[in-house]
Amino acid sequence: MAKIASRIAQLTGEGALAVFTQAKELEKAGRSIIHLELGEPDFHPAAPVVDALRAAVAEGRDRYVATRGIPPLRSAIADYLKRTRRLDVAAEQVLVAPGCKMALALAMMALIEPGDEVLYPDPSFPIYPSFTRGLGAKAVPYALREENKFQPDITEITAKITPKTRMLIFNSPNNPTGTVFTEAIIAQIAELAKKHDLWVVADEIYARILFTGEYKSIWALPGMAERTVIIDGFSKSFAMTGWRLGYAVAQKHVIDALDMLVLNTFTCTAEFSQVAAIEALRDSTNAVPAMVEEYRKRRDLFVEKLNRIPGFRCQSPDGAFYAWVNIEETGMPAEEVQRVLLEEAGVAGIAGAAFGAEGKNYLRFSLVSATHLLEDALERIQRVSSRWRAAVAR
Repeated sequence: MAKIASRIAQLTGEGALAVFTQAKELEKAGRSIIHLELGEPDFHPAAPVVDALRAAVAEGRDRYVATRGIPPLRSAIADYLKRTRRLDVAAEQVLVAPGCKMALALAMMALIEPGDEVLYPDPSFPIYPSFTRGLGAKAVPYALREENKFQPDITEITAKITPKTRMLIFNSPNNPTGTVFTEAIIAQIAELAKKHDLWVVADEIYARILFTGEYKSIWALPGMAERTVIIDGFSKSFAMTGWRLGYAVAQKHVIDALDMLVLNTFTCTAEFSQVAAIEALRDSTNAVPAMVEEYRKRRDLFVEKLNRIPGFRCQSPDGAFYAWVNIEETGMPAEEVQRVLLEEAGVAGIAGAAFGAEGKNYLRFSLVSATHLLEDALERIQRVSSRWRAAVAR
């Protein structure tokens, strides 16, 4: 029998999707499930965005288009980054892709050689190490620990840099912890990148979902625009998950390399969705600030009440829409707590090991359900917490 390529065995899936599948099976059996496992906003795109899509389809905007993205969208993205992040980016430094994962994959394919080493945060989005291994490189984790408020330890990162280190990936605000890296940490990462001639992939998909302060991109620091690739998109900030729209921002020679990969894979991103994305970036109804404010309210409610439940401990996240919950005091493995919550309470969360070894004593909940559902979920969790209260009291 013909064999599957060995690189496939190096890839792993996403824990969130596995839990979602289990939860849907329970729903089919008649169970009531509150879904807090997927990072999918319960909002939908603003009406002008939907109207723009309808108009684009009606106008026949469904043909092949420029492989890098239609020029008006690339210009709009550059303007958007200037407006929201104070970045000086030219349209020629932007490439549009069908989703952030694809933009990330293109960047990694263009910049990583087999045998290279790639530094990535643990816990974090599981695709970082998975795709690194799939490219024949070595994924090297650096820890985000609770005692350090989930900020990276620069000393640890420095110790893990070798002559083979090619790239450093980070995600701020971070999935799953909700941590926003401090300006001091970002500056130290930049200095390491320059000293060791590293590429930096800055996953900024949650940059607009920020609860305090103004987002600071590593791109803006001296000497970093030339070695940074920003990955961003429309799924989280604009609630356009199923539209599959992402983009990469990098120097033109990097964009040229990504474009060659586009030519050899998916050809282009759908034109009608790109036209609608321009309207999303305008945000004429201020949908994004309203959504972020709602996430802030959900965070405050959920974290405060969750911390009253025996065995649970959660630091309030500074960004994104996740609660990263320490369950060590329950005396139970996170996987067992996940099972109890799903099967007995009807609350779907994710055991933290899905995001890396540092997550073994944690659960992640996505705060993407309406307030009344979050309150219901908290009540359900409180009821089943009797399973581990004895352990907490000891």
